Amino acid sequence: MRDRTTDDEFPFSARVAQLVGGATLRALAATWRFRVVGGVAIELLRAAGKPFIFSLWHGQLLPLIWHHRGEGVAILVSEHRDGELIARVARAMGYRLIRGSTTRGGERALLRLVKELKSGAEVAVTPDGPKGPARSYASGALIAAQRSGAPILPIAAYADRAWNLSSWDNFMIPKPFARVTVAYGPPTHVIATTSREAVAEAPVFEALMKETERVACS
Repeated sequence: MRDRTTDDEFPFSARVAQLVGGATLRALAATWRFRVVGGVAIELLRAAGKPFIFSLWHGQLLPLIWHHRGEGVAILVSEHRDGELIARVARAMGYRLIRGSTTRGGERALLRLVKELKSGAEVAVTPDGPKGPARSYASGALIAAQRSGAPILPIAAYADRAWNLSSWDNFMIPKPFARVTVAYGPPTHVIATTSREAVAEAPVFEALMKETERVACS
């Protein structure tokens, strides 16, 4: 299976939306004011040169990929057609792409995630993507963490004013001059010794994500 949709397969209207959307995003995001809470967590991981997994909810993707643009993070993006626009925008922001999800291309994507982590890279996963349910922790990040030994770093974003789309994930777009808070939770290892057992730890990481969101909103 091919890694991504080609230009010929990607509709012209979507390519136009990418170009217009990219310019609009850059202009909009340039007005956002960021506040970071718990940043010591990521600073210590990077100072130690340790690989880790960013864990973020799909609906908060936009301000978070902007905040970490140009850092060479590898991001997991769905192979579904509706993931192609996100993939192209992310690539333009300096992200490396891993195509796949827990519902399509799952095992291949997991192998890529683990390979990246074992090479020392940072990866980002939306554990409730690509189709939800929202804020439900799917197995991919947990299995990748168990196989690689890398910790999961919860990250959440809150904007004091934003548009929220009527989509399954209530996708957030901070408004012009919004104050965006980015919060990091504690880096946490999956303690399971098998992939099957790792999946059972989903409630633990959902709780960590919920607490990180609470901190971002406070």
